[in-house]
Amino acid sequence: MSNFSNVLQKVFLFAILFFFVSTTKAQQNEKNDVEKPRIVNIINFIRLLEPRDSAITEDVLYQTVVKQIALMRSYHLGGTFLLQFDALMDPRYQKLLKALPRDSFEIGAWWEIPQPLVEKAGMKWHGRFPWDWRTNIGFSTGYTPAERKRLADVYMTSFKNIFGYYPKSVGSWFIDAYTLNYLYEKYHIVASCNCKDQYGTDGYTLWGGYWNQAYYPSKINSYMPAQHADKQIPVPIFRMLGSDPIRQYENGLGQQRQGVTTLEPVYKHAGGDSTWVDWFFKELVNGASMAFGYAQAGQENSFTWDAMKEGLQIQFPLIEKLRDEKKIRVETLAESGKWFKENFKVTPATSVTVNNDLPGSNDKTVWFDSRFYRANLLWENETLRFRDIHLFNENLVSKYYKKVVTSNECSFFTLPFVDGYLWSNPSTVAGLRFKNLIDGKEELLKGGDPIISDAEPGKLLVSWPLQSLKDSLKIIFTEQEIKIYMVGTDHIKWFLELNTAIGDKELPFTGVRRNEVNALFEGIHYSVKAKEGSFSKGEKGSVFRLEPEMNSIILNLAEGL
Repeated sequence: MSNFSNVLQKVFLFAILFFFVSTTKAQQNEKNDVEKPRIVNIINFIRLLEPRDSAITEDVLYQTVVKQIALMRSYHLGGTFLLQFDALMDPRYQKLLKALPRDSFEIGAWWEIPQPLVEKAGMKWHGRFPWDWRTNIGFSTGYTPAERKRLADVYMTSFKNIFGYYPKSVGSWFIDAYTLNYLYEKYHIVASCNCKDQYGTDGYTLWGGYWNQAYYPSKINSYMPAQHADKQIPVPIFRMLGSDPIRQYENGLGQQRQGVTTLEPVYKHAGGDSTWVDWFFKELVNGASMAFGYAQAGQENSFTWDAMKEGLQIQFPLIEKLRDEKKIRVETLAESGKWFKENFKVTPATSVTVNNDLPGSNDKTVWFDSRFYRANLLWENETLRFRDIHLFNENLVSKYYKKVVTSNECSFFTLPFVDGYLWSNPSTVAGLRFKNLIDGKEELLKGGDPIISDAEPGKLLVSWPLQSLKDSLKIIFTEQEIKIYMVGTDHIKWFLELNTAIGDKELPFTGVRRNEVNALFEGIHYSVKAKEGSFSKGEKGSVFRLEPEMNSIILNLAEGL
């Protein structure tokens, strides 16, 4: 009998211990979700008409939105619908969207400029169609500052007359800083969104910016993250479309326009493919993100329901499941903007991490962003390179800040230090590569799978074990610096070397000195300084070499701005 009692006691104690451990783990998961949430916005924007395809009628576009709403509600998912002005004035959309519950759905503004808005603002329409997608016609960059204010006033007044309030979110492929600041100061918007980084796609180039998540833009350049609170527009801009962290960057290498590899459901190789979608969300949930992770789902109605339905039917059940498991938060854009402003006075450091690639590939990547710079590491074929490093400077005035666009294309850039896309061609891919010198011969460093951690606040830690050596390469990203050093017993002669496919005259560099590299881009002088390590001019076609001092390199990416 006493043995039985002892067994019962042990079982009871085990049960208590199991309950305690499980509860603690659940609480820890909940705490992590609060501290570093994974946020998903479902954003669908609405146009009244599609002049590029006669088969896409106004009714086709309307029914697309009807079916988007039905599918979202069937999976108990809320989201944001952004209305272009012509759709805003259509009674069908008014009735449809007014019926949505405001506790889970948000109605905001899509900032493309159609003919009815221009004419209601008392201006002459110069477009080819009632909605013309050219950058000098269909976007605010094509209008003077005074005209931009009139357009904003007409839209906001009309919206309030219809819905009884001003919209809290205004999105577009791109909104100029003058308009964005006006919308904030007069109408108190709390969030915005713009297009992913892309080169040449649809006439818009946005290149070198804060790669994902969200940032506070400079008051004079809405593509450029600001470094100081007094120089920023306090409206976070979220990056749209859910870029593939590995494949989007080099999509279309050597061509004038990039292709698209994103979460958009119309793309059968990406957001419309179940394997890709499962992979994308797995990496979003599990990868180191530092402050928070972010993805935008949804689709503009111009693509039509037939093109997007299969992709959305793949994505929405998974989003619902992850939300119910408390692995992600599904929010409206305004809710995310409000949370961002409550938690960050300036743009935070964030990261996007891919620990495991799609089946058949062992590539891995990290995107690091802060208010001072962005950097991308890519592991491929057991090697490592910095594929991209761009610096941010709030003093770089956008050429579209107050000037009117006269062409049908626009381009927005930051300050390049490494550009693995624009400085490449199909046969020579640019990058700042990690190398080793053995018996006078240069070799690429090779290693295994990296370990990437954001456990320490404000730091992203990378540890890369090297092959055939007793060493590991360590990389620490902080808001202003990148530190690189070697740990181990082998004393190897390692260094970094920048190689490109273009000539020196096409590069921004004006001088390479021991402790810094100087550059000039779009009228801005800037530099990257080596607090530890030394630069030297490259040999055998390289641009420059960066060697460690006392086995360490520290790059300051803020001091030279």
